[in-house]
Amino acid sequence: MTHKTAPEKTHTINIILDDITRLEVDAIVNAANEALLPGGGVCGAIHRAAGPELEAACRPLAPCPTGEARITPGFGLKAKYVIHTVGPVWHGGTQGEADLLASCYRQSILLAVENKLASVAFPAISTGIFGYPEDQAARIAVSTIRELTGELPEMPQIYLCCFSASACSHIESACHHHDQNR
Repeated sequence: MTHKTAPEKTHTINIILDDITRLEVDAIVNAANEALLPGGGVCGAIHRAAGPELEAACRPLAPCPTGEARITPGFGLKAKYVIHTVGPVWHGGTQGEADLLASCYRQSILLAVENKLASVAFPAISTGIFGYPEDQAARIAVSTIRELTGELPEMPQIYLCCFSASACSHIESACHHHDQNR
């Protein structure tokens, strides 16, 4: 596991290059679909690693509208919980995608706080088959997390889990850009 840290005065965003399904954190975030069914990409990988109980636990929580989040146990995962959030499909950036993506991070973190979770790992929500540009998605993730850090008295430790080195570089760049513009 490659692990880098982007410093922040009141909180740290940890950037890691790893398979999110193997992380030992209180919760991992699933980039889910509205039906909360196993799908492709990270969603399919999380469902496979957690086992069939995850699909059964998701069924009564569906549908989950874009920008919202739901929580289930982690079952076969090392993580105790899975927070399922539905990111927006990219349509060129003119259909409220940025606000919906920010809402995914915000709602997931608020669920973690409500459930007294100490650590949460996020994938790059919406950047796979939903087509969100990685650089823009990274900036939204970082700015939303940092904004919440200033608002919430209790904030879980946040891990941004990258599947590739290029994804890590987008997050690192977003952290640097955010720090430069404060």
